[in-house]
Amino acid sequence: MQQEIEHAGVAAVNSGARASGELPLYAARKKVFPKRTEGNFRRFKWIVMAITLGIYYLTPWLRWDRGEHAPDQAILIDIANRRFYVFFIEIWPQEFFFVAGLLVMAGVGLFLITSVVGRAWCGYTCPQTVWTDLFLVVERFIEGDRNARIRLDKGPWTFDKLRKRVSKHILFILISVATGGAWIFYFADAPTLAYEFATLQAPFVAYGTVAVLTGTTYFLGAILREQVCIYMCPWPRIQAAMLDESSLVVTYNDWRGEPRTRGTKKAAADGRIAGDCVDCNACVAVCPTGIDIRDGQQMECITCALCIDACDNIMDKLGRERGLISYATLSDYSHNMREATDPDTGAIDPGRMRGADGKFDDHVRHFDWKIMARPRTLIYTFMWSMIGVGLLVALLARDRLEVNVQHDRNPVFVQLSDGGIRNGYTVKVLNMIPEPRVIFLSLEGLPGATMVVDGIDQPAGRSFAIPVEPDKLRALRVFVSQPPGYVEPGSADFSFVVEDKQSFELDVYDANFNAPEN
Repeated sequence: MQQEIEHAGVAAVNSGARASGELPLYAARKKVFPKRTEGNFRRFKWIVMAITLGIYYLTPWLRWDRGEHAPDQAILIDIANRRFYVFFIEIWPQEFFFVAGLLVMAGVGLFLITSVVGRAWCGYTCPQTVWTDLFLVVERFIEGDRNARIRLDKGPWTFDKLRKRVSKHILFILISVATGGAWIFYFADAPTLAYEFATLQAPFVAYGTVAVLTGTTYFLGAILREQVCIYMCPWPRIQAAMLDESSLVVTYNDWRGEPRTRGTKKAAADGRIAGDCVDCNACVAVCPTGIDIRDGQQMECITCALCIDACDNIMDKLGRERGLISYATLSDYSHNMREATDPDTGAIDPGRMRGADGKFDDHVRHFDWKIMARPRTLIYTFMWSMIGVGLLVALLARDRLEVNVQHDRNPVFVQLSDGGIRNGYTVKVLNMIPEPRVIFLSLEGLPGATMVVDGIDQPAGRSFAIPVEPDKLRALRVFVSQPPGYVEPGSADFSFVVEDKQSFELDVYDANFNAPEN
């Protein structure tokens, strides 16, 4: 009785706060126990979850043969050697713009998807959603479905409850450890690191990373769950700018469902209009964030569409048409509301929307490709495509051979005993393939000039064969000399040319040769 009085008092305070426009700054968490449902969207979520988790956990173990001089892990972020391997693609530090471009493409793609189908990313592929679904599978397996979990949560602490809770959280922690463990395998050879990790020979940073990711996965996915989506994630607060009247969102079609009634036959006998919603709360029971979609669009909705499956199942049992909750655009919803509203009384009558065949004549059942033909979506699509094409062209056109030259600063030139002038340079030749090769370094321009390469046993000349190791940069000390009859006062332009005669790759660096002004 005392608890009922306290709850009544809190409700009265909140009611008064709402009436005055003031809401409490804090509300205790209401636990959400999502009920399992079946349907097309639930099956699609299972498929997406299996694919995304499979990619995350299995990708580090895929092999890719790059030859004996390169790692054979298909996807590897090799921080020690400053490389990023993705199958046949090798990204160097100076090519990080490829990674940046992919991130920009992901951002634009997210804007495009949101403008078309709302928060589909949140509902299906967001890591928070995927791992929360995984934890819910474990929870249902141990504690049962919604009603069983509610009873267990409210019941006293018994041995059975303790056993189930401990078992559940042990599995949660194991999943979290596997999540953190899979992450570190992207940064080193997976089989080698797995052995070192198990035998306590791995670097400390590996154990630290697994510990941090284990904690965050367990805390965010197993404990906080929907609170991350509601309170922590910024995307619900941004998505409104991405939506318009032609964006598909999960919608309760109240033009068809209202007025709600549990006794349809009694309402018909009394001559009252009855909507298709029987107020069964199935849509609320399956919602992972615990909202009621019948209250309209809400920030907490992640567009997982499980409420559509739950409602369709109820409609099937009642022998009614599916689609009471469906994907719909605001423009279609507004059109249906106008058609279902009696112009004389202003009351909603679902019967006005039924065709001659007795089915609802609405516009919310099928995806309309006209949704894509809007300025916003066309702009997003164009931007996304152009970035992708630009990255692809840059990837196909890039050279795997580079040269960089640094002129000696002190002294900038040396006058030889015969009156000639010599300049010193540091020439850096970069071999960007996982194979050794011989690179020819030569001079272009600067008449009469010859060069000597320190460490290469070859007399002065204008071309040298330089062996370079795979995936390595070789720095060379090069001295360029010009005889007195060819020296011009001041600075003269010439070029260092590096060339692989087998692959026909070539790179040129324009340099300066300095001489006295007079």
